[in-house]
Amino acid sequence: MLRNNSKPNPNPTKRLCFAMCCGKSNPNTADTGESSLTKGTKIDGVHAVEISAIRCFFQMVFVLPAMIYYKTGFLGPRGQRIFLFLRGFLGSNAMILLYYAVQQMPLADATVIVFSNPVFTAVLAWIFLKEKCTVWDFVFTIFTLAGVILIARPPFLFGSRVSGIEGDYTNHVKGTIAAFTGAVGAACTFVVLRKMGKSVHYYLSVWYYAVIGLIECVIALFVIDEWTIPFCGWDRWILMLIGVLGIAGQTFLTKALQLEKAGPVALMRTIDVVLAFIFQFLFLNRKPTWWSLGGALCVISSTSGVALRKWYSSTRKN
Repeated sequence: MLRNNSKPNPNPTKRLCFAMCCGKSNPNTADTGESSLTKGTKIDGVHAVEISAIRCFFQMVFVLPAMIYYKTGFLGPRGQRIFLFLRGFLGSNAMILLYYAVQQMPLADATVIVFSNPVFTAVLAWIFLKEKCTVWDFVFTIFTLAGVILIARPPFLFGSRVSGIEGDYTNHVKGTIAAFTGAVGAACTFVVLRKMGKSVHYYLSVWYYAVIGLIECVIALFVIDEWTIPFCGWDRWILMLIGVLGIAGQTFLTKALQLEKAGPVALMRTIDVVLAFIFQFLFLNRKPTWWSLGGALCVISSTSGVALRKWYSSTRKN
């Protein structure tokens, strides 16, 4: 059923913060973060899948002229189409999971979990791309999982009364699972992008991401019956801004992975975690808990360790 949200938006500043985070961070990496949806600041009545659909639509609109200008075509090289499809499918799923996660748990916690993806990227690259994987990668993986546990704070480890949880704990668990799954999806996307390399134009990669994501979101919205007309005013501008920032983030991320190894790119993207805590404190008036900070420290240390190790190894080879 289509619902109409026609009330004016009462919190333009918080919603602007939301747009900046959602547009710049993409759990497919990805641009993850990336996402400042919390219970009190989300775009009212708009499901995470619909936000993803709107973002994909605007990405299609903005990338289409660039594809025509660069004459990239719409299908890509025959041997790369399966990888383009996987890039679009995995990336769009990671994006949806990120938006769902930040609707269920604090922004910083969701961002930290999603940006644990470089650790999983190293393991998946070892499995599928035959890249070297050392004992340090497994140590970093354990540290990452420890960080996720500190953020999730399961009752069987932390007791029945879990402090510092925003809202219902069940929603917090749902958000944690969504963010973790999104991190794995983002890691798969990194591996696929590295597999394609420079053989595919980066705008074509973004095009597949937007088209497949839009189709997937539309089907999902029909199934769950969550179509909503956003509020007039700020909400609609915010949704358009998400699309604009999303295309910028996807373009720069894809181009960066073509020019540089995945390690340094992942290292630079850990800045999103720091920004998430800053935005959460300044715009959402929420202080992080010591558990969240401890989990963030574990994840950032692990992802930075993976990135620096791979960077150092590639430098020695060159």
